[in-house]
Amino acid sequence: MIVAEKIPTALLAEVEAALAWFNQDQSEPFEVTGIVDPDLAAAEAETRVLHLILCSGARCEQRSFRVKSLGGSFEVSAAAATEWATASGEVVAELDPPPGPRRGWLDRALGEHAFVLLLFYRGFW
Repeated sequence: MIVAEKIPTALLAEVEAALAWFNQDQSEPFEVTGIVDPDLAAAEAETRVLHLILCSGARCEQRSFRVKSLGGSFEVSAAAATEWATASGEVVAELDPPPGPRRGWLDRALGEHAFVLLLFYRGFW
């Protein structure tokens, strides 16, 4: 499993469509801070399954989306639980953001508090 902080140019439109679709139902907007296995997603054709790391404030989540190209627009839906595994069959952690956003969050939290307690459990933080 590879987590990239930079979204490949070939996937930008699909990622932006997935983010806009996801943010429709959120009280606070999320931003994309990473993508899981971008090369696998880029290799897919008309319908892509995107595993995105989304963050809003101190909350980060990994969400998966099916994005189907319809000419100049996209049809977006949540990916089924069975589609959350990587090509190797490894299940992707749902809540573990890539190191860059985690460092940014930690820096902000340390600026607000005297200390920060981090709890790691099976790859989740």
